[in-house]
Amino acid sequence: MSQSLDIPTLDTLAQELAAIQQTGSKRIALIGTRHVPITHQHLIEMMSYALALGGNRIITSGATGTNSAAIKGVMRADSSLLTVILPQSLDRQPRESQVQLEQVVHLVEHPENDTMSLSEASAACNAEIISRCQQLICFAFHDSDTLLQTCKEAEEQRKLVTLFYFD
Repeated sequence: MSQSLDIPTLDTLAQELAAIQQTGSKRIALIGTRHVPITHQHLIEMMSYALALGGNRIITSGATGTNSAAIKGVMRADSSLLTVILPQSLDRQPRESQVQLEQVVHLVEHPENDTMSLSEASAACNAEIISRCQQLICFAFHDSDTLLQTCKEAEEQRKLVTLFYFD
């Protein structure tokens, strides 16, 4: 009985080695699903807090769930290290998100996307987020199509991608 093995390519190994050896701060995108249990939100918040304490710049979006938890963590550590990119204008965000986002120093809005569906605007937003980062950390379900497509695009751009599944 033969099994196929996923053998990493030399490019992948070189990329991972470079990431491990990098001692300076990085631009890390942290995105994910809105549907996150509260215990997982606390873990994401602690992770983003620790990443910011390490001097890393964190880039995320403004949705509830994963992104909101990431924002909380970075804001506790150092709000100047946080950039939030919205898929649409601030007015289009849920009220509870707006309250949190009003505290963000580096907030990028896209009112030109207000006429798009949220799915289309989110895909464009995620593309901008990965263009600005060196590493992507994503929290998703196996059917989170937009997020999984974002991870694929990040890998194609040779970004270091860490994908956590909730299911």
